Amino acid sequence: MPTIQARYVGNLRTEATHLQSGNTIITDAPTDNHGKGEAFSPTDLVCAALGSCMMTIMAIAAQKENIDLTGVTYQITKHMTSQPRKIKQIDIVFEFPNHNYTETQKQFLQQIAHTCPVGLSLHPDIVQNIVFNFA
Repeated sequence: MPTIQARYVGNLRTEATHLQSGNTIITDAPTDNHGKGEAFSPTDLVCAALGSCMMTIMAIAAQKENIDLTGVTYQITKHMTSQPRKIKQIDIVFEFPNHNYTETQKQFLQQIAHTCPVGLSLHPDIVQNIVFNFA
């Protein structure tokens, strides 16, 4: 059974619907590749998926260990190559608020983040530069 139903709507734009929830995502080609840049590009979604997966995996593990992740934020920067056009590096900086994490908890969260299925599925040539800043 499919997970996603998608269609090309024209003008370098796609619309994908998550069948279980009905939520939709629109993609647009980036401005540096003939698009309008009015929505996430497909490569933006890859980077967002990595960050979201890492955050989700940490949250699942933290919930089991009673570690508070409320207020954690992260920023993602995508780096592309031009020949061929592909993602060469994804930088993610996680900012953890001051919840007095122990060194053991910090190490635990960092190790867990690196077990996310998206990160493990990406080609090994894509550099995943992940930074964890604990207040």
